[in-house]
Amino acid sequence: MMPEPQQTPAQPPRLVLVTGPSGAGRSTALNALEDIGFEAIDNMPISLVRPLLATPLERPLALVLDPRNRDFSVEALLALATDLAALPGVAFDLVYLECSVPTLIRRYSETRRSHPLCPQGMARTGIEQEARLLPAVRARADVLLDTEALTPHELRARIRALFAEPMAQPMRVQIESFSYKRGIPVGVDLVFDCRFLGNPHWKPDLRELDGRDPRVAEFVSADPRFDGFFQRILGLVEYMLPACTQEGKSQLSIGLGCTGGQHRSVATAEKLANALVQGQWHVSKRHRELERIAAQAAGAENV
Repeated sequence: MMPEPQQTPAQPPRLVLVTGPSGAGRSTALNALEDIGFEAIDNMPISLVRPLLATPLERPLALVLDPRNRDFSVEALLALATDLAALPGVAFDLVYLECSVPTLIRRYSETRRSHPLCPQGMARTGIEQEARLLPAVRARADVLLDTEALTPHELRARIRALFAEPMAQPMRVQIESFSYKRGIPVGVDLVFDCRFLGNPHWKPDLRELDGRDPRVAEFVSADPRFDGFFQRILGLVEYMLPACTQEGKSQLSIGLGCTGGQHRSVATAEKLANALVQGQWHVSKRHRELERIAAQAAGAENV
């Protein structure tokens, strides 16, 4: 069901160090990098970075280095950045997230968190200490991101725009049919109810078949309400997918349910999957109740 992505020329492995004052968005940036395929490590001791890189990178790597760690020093971080920039065959960037002191104070006040440099005192003290400590690191940064006016969503989008490789993490669509008797699948983003459509269960020649059979699919699609229902689902999904991709979402999960999870939901899921594949989306599908029936049958055969 999933077409092969187009091949892109081999790129050197990416290595990104993320730093900046606490509260400026380091965790959001690291999570965004992880979402686009980076191995992500938070609060990495500077002394462990060189041993970590003694073996070649097999995938992009992102590390957060900041004053929380006891071996942190500006001098050590600057020396490390110089060494990493000289590594052969590695694309290195030092990313510095900055934000004004008043905004950082407001953010800490809203979250009621303690500052890592002043855990027993006022957050303002730790924020002002970092402001005095980090200017040299800011001056060395390859990428400077001012998060003052950025929402977390906007910061993730900026990170993705800077570091996502083409086709590195193609948007995936997961389509799952299910029976309402056994509950809605956990974690689906969209759920559509097919129970109003004509039910093949009441046709003796179709009852034992499932929605993958052309005869069942034809019966379901012959319902005069089916085409309008299906086109609205397809239009909504096709409208959402580019926006989800732009946001950095890696998967959209769609559930289609009917009473038994055998006929109407399966036929609709098959048709939706085929339409999205035609649109060059990466689609996988699962028919939950058919899998359960097949597993039960296999178990009975082994008795």
